[in-house]
Amino acid sequence: MQLEDYFDFLSPDDIRLKGHRIGIDNVLDYYLEGYTPEEIAANLPTLGLEQIYATITYYLHNRAQMDAYLSRLTNRREQRYQEWIANPSPLVQRLRVLKAQRTEQQVSAS
Repeated sequence: MQLEDYFDFLSPDDIRLKGHRIGIDNVLDYYLEGYTPEEIAANLPTLGLEQIYATITYYLHNRAQMDAYLSRLTNRREQRYQEWIANPSPLVQRLRVLKAQRTEQQVSAS
């Protein structure tokens, strides 16, 4: 079995463990934070140790490409977050108004 057989390469920026919605980045985030494979399995209980070891091995064999992949994902997440902050949904806008009103009422009552 090839290492690549453990993964579904859905797009250049979407690699998932075969049979799961879990991205390779989810496993690697734990790994890069210093978690052991057993600790990763405890946090991602639908994955087996074989899948976790395959992910780590794939990362180690393709470190430069995987670091670039993880960097692209991080940048894309940050970009989406900044867009969300700049353009909040109507619900978020309404909740902010209610929070401001509540704070104003509490200050007035003091």
